[in-house]
Amino acid sequence: MAQILVVEDEVALSDLIRSHLEKEGHRVEQAFDGGQALAAADRGRPELVILDWMLPGMDGIAICREMRRKHLMPILMLTARGAVADRVTGLQVGADDYLGKPFSIVELSARVGSLLRRVALDSAAATSDSGLPITFGPLVLDLSANRATLAGSMLDLSRREMDLLELLLRHPGRTFSREFLLERLWGSDFEGLDRAVDTQIVRLRRKLGDLGACIETVWGVGYRFRPELQQVQT
Repeated sequence: MAQILVVEDEVALSDLIRSHLEKEGHRVEQAFDGGQALAAADRGRPELVILDWMLPGMDGIAICREMRRKHLMPILMLTARGAVADRVTGLQVGADDYLGKPFSIVELSARVGSLLRRVALDSAAATSDSGLPITFGPLVLDLSANRATLAGSMLDLSRREMDLLELLLRHPGRTFSREFLLERLWGSDFEGLDRAVDTQIVRLRRKLGDLGACIETVWGVGYRFRPELQQVQT
């Protein structure tokens, strides 16, 4: 089963969540504030994080943003805040799902199961399709041949642009921070500014033409690929 990190400062609730998930066979680590959460994420590399919004010191939004700088695991946010704007904020900084407080432990378990299945399917698809071209409308990304075509015409993409496009296409809707992209594409030893990512995005958008509109800027965070924006543009 999965390694899960529970970030919740209410000890009784955290213990309840841990107990229920452990009964289902998961391995659970608990954290009660932002510092503990970020350290646990770096150390344990959990497969899923359950993150409360309202925490002492660093809140859940800030923690989510920091986790997304390095990690891709799904994040399920717990919150008593019901406003649509609040939920949108969480999704924009990288949360994958929301569960409002108070909640049923059965529903929490169902949400956890759904997110883990999604990860498993994504991983299986990436493995089985690793040698197959990735297509999106008229765009074809052929990694084995190291080439990309748009409506049948070759695109002049650098190796880094190919890697960036692959990452975005394989994870539609997922927000990637500039820091994550910088480390992923340039490496941890790169000492340049995250402006390098912005420049790479601008170039890639220009080369993709109308499809470039699908690469959306998430202000203050980074970028994500939204296929539905292409439909809006047409």
